[in-house]
Amino acid sequence: MSITSDDYTPPKVWTWNKANGGRFASINRPIAGPTQDKELPVGRHPLQLYSLGTPNGQKVTIMLEELLALGHAGAEYDAWLIKIGDGDQFGSGFVNLNPNSKIPALLDRSGPKPIRVFETAAILMHLAEKFGEFLPTEVAARAECLSWLFWQMGSTPYIGGGFGHFYAYAPVKIEYAIDRFTMETKRLLDVLDRRLAESEYVAGPDYTIADIAIFPWYGGLAKFNQYGAGEFLAAHEYKNVQRWTEQLWARPAVKRGRMVNRLSGEPSEQLHERHDASDFETKTADKLVAAE
Repeated sequence: MSITSDDYTPPKVWTWNKANGGRFASINRPIAGPTQDKELPVGRHPLQLYSLGTPNGQKVTIMLEELLALGHAGAEYDAWLIKIGDGDQFGSGFVNLNPNSKIPALLDRSGPKPIRVFETAAILMHLAEKFGEFLPTEVAARAECLSWLFWQMGSTPYIGGGFGHFYAYAPVKIEYAIDRFTMETKRLLDVLDRRLAESEYVAGPDYTIADIAIFPWYGGLAKFNQYGAGEFLAAHEYKNVQRWTEQLWARPAVKRGRMVNRLSGEPSEQLHERHDASDFETKTADKLVAAE
């Protein structure tokens, strides 16, 4: 059966048609669990990250680079590349770390027993509490920070799986779907823009994990033309989001974090794996090609 946006009547019981998977046919499936026996590599640092440089992956690498910038040696990490297009997330080792088979996943080996952490909000909170950074301890400020953190977690699927998918990736352009998720994406940008009109950072006067979580997605729309949709969304009109995006982009740790496990963009901004701080100077994609 071919993909069509017209005259579709859902059957009584849905069945999986692999041919209708589109660009993500190799990624999406209606069952969980591993498809292959494949253990994960382990490096020398206390923290082992298995990820890809998507907006979700960038949240954690930005956080880790910010912690290192503050002098927390215990935040040293190995960032291993998980190629989701190749199905690495369905290897047995990765599924043991994250039963949901989504990047990123973190293994914290700093204590007597390794701790697995998955879902980006959980990882950010784990690291913030572990190192005592970027999460306020005062009750009201903490509640505000966590509210915005989970606002990002709850709202952004409308941007990625909704707007981004139907605008940029779907095999057919469906006006209803694009209009539906464009409306929601612009509403969310407006929520953020109004908040940043009254606050320097998202959760208040201080930079927190809320900013770190929100930046890769909303900064991606505002500055990096994510999905090729900057003009379509009139992203330049959200002046407060633009101001905040530039403010965060001026942070060196944000720039470094955005490079890690990245497979797209300028080769000089791609660090496929990160195992030492010096890798940013010696192992970006452009330097690896030049050394061949």
